[in-house]
Amino acid sequence: MTQAVGSTRFETDFWKDAKSRKVWDDIVPGEPRESLPYTLTREAISLFCKAVGETNPLYIDEAAAKAGPYGGLVAPPSIHILLMFSCTPADDWMRSPGTVNAGQSWSYNIPARPGDVITLQARALDKFIRRERLFVVHDNVFFNQHGDVICSGRGQTIRPM
Repeated sequence: MTQAVGSTRFETDFWKDAKSRKVWDDIVPGEPRESLPYTLTREAISLFCKAVGETNPLYIDEAAAKAGPYGGLVAPPSIHILLMFSCTPADDWMRSPGTVNAGQSWSYNIPARPGDVITLQARALDKFIRRERLFVVHDNVFFNQHGDVICSGRGQTIRPM
């Protein structure tokens, strides 16, 4: 099943492409992950805010946002969750069903705005096995069309066996 958001269609069946996703042996530390440019829309920001219960007027009210510190609408910092899936192809290893977030740390530099074309630079930094679990340490940096860093993060995930 897909849901349209602006001109982009998001797959909502997370198992649909599971067999095509990279597995443990395909993850090479240091190798860049493929990135797809994504144009962030006002509609995507609004739907994201609605989904997570975000009501800050800087994200959803054009008049209030124009009077605010950024001079217009911006996306909430947690939008990086949406961007992670929007900027990666269906076979990306971070999309594997059964992946568990084992911790993360994010730094936010500038807000993403409607109309920004977002790209991602990401890679696995390390992978290891502990207590019969597969761990990957990874980093992610999101940029706008001007090359400005929106946010960057490092995390660990437990991978499905």
